[in-house]
Amino acid sequence: MIETPLTETVFRDVGRPAAVPGETPPAYRPEMYAVADATGEVASGEGTERRAHTDAQGQRRNLSFPALPEPLPHPVVDDHTHLDMQDGLVRVSVADAVAVARDASVAGLVQAGCDVESSRFAVSAAQTVPGVLAAVALHPNEAPSLAAAGSLESALAEISELAGQDRVRAIGETGMDRAQTPEEGLAAQEESFRAHIRMAKEHGLAMQIHDRDAHEDVLRILRDEGAPERTVFHCFSGDPELAQVCNENGWYMSFAGTVTFKNAKPLQAALRVADPALVLSETDAPFLTPHPFRGRPNAPYMVNYTVRGMATLLETDLETLCRRIWDNARAVYGEF
Repeated sequence: MIETPLTETVFRDVGRPAAVPGETPPAYRPEMYAVADATGEVASGEGTERRAHTDAQGQRRNLSFPALPEPLPHPVVDDHTHLDMQDGLVRVSVADAVAVARDASVAGLVQAGCDVESSRFAVSAAQTVPGVLAAVALHPNEAPSLAAAGSLESALAEISELAGQDRVRAIGETGMDRAQTPEEGLAAQEESFRAHIRMAKEHGLAMQIHDRDAHEDVLRILRDEGAPERTVFHCFSGDPELAQVCNENGWYMSFAGTVTFKNAKPLQAALRVADPALVLSETDAPFLTPHPFRGRPNAPYMVNYTVRGMATLLETDLETLCRRIWDNARAVYGEF
């Protein structure tokens, strides 16, 4: 994955071609767009892809973006996305990503930061493109290396400064991760997480939590510090027991494409337990593309498919769920 500027995509043709349900949006088609490098020069299609063409099992990935779905009966929000990260064969600008998302009834998104640079990107995107809000933070897996370099404190100070900027509505993503950080790095993660909790409360912002194989750690720290008033478990990965804990504490659960995976039975059970007033939807794009497109590149418009899958799992009316997700997102982040 690579980070890209706000003006990544260069039109080959003047104007914005219309996106049509059932077809890959033009903004996501290599044949419609040229790919610009960091200088703004248009590169050839050869060699512009930065993510591996094969998955962890050595199977070749399908790098084409899925088709645009039919519009939803009511707008929803992509609670968490990374427009500064590239997958597939094109880099898509924030403006184009937002425009295509709107075609799929995704009327707002939260661009999440993972380090100082990506948090700056999030602020710039939110202040430049209507419909985008920013979350700023140091990802938990960044904390150990920053601590080892003696720069964790200064990085946290810069995140706090960014948190005061216009259209920043959340601290995130922060939290704990036992999957990718060894035991010796967990103390730095915890220090960073605690600092982010205090930061969210100081600035009166929501908080987006990254919780990977670390439920007990996250709950312990939240109880020690006192959770911010609006706390969101980004890419909720818990079971019904954790969902019930969230219900009891008024913590929001944001479901990504993982909830649609066929082997995600505990997560699907958690969705059914979750208080509807605390349910959100997200892509975590370019990762976690929903079924039946698992493994392909993801983008904010794809949250449409996740919401449809959630409605099926819940056996609920699609419009009712969409309205609930919209209202919940506005309760957490305000106007988009």
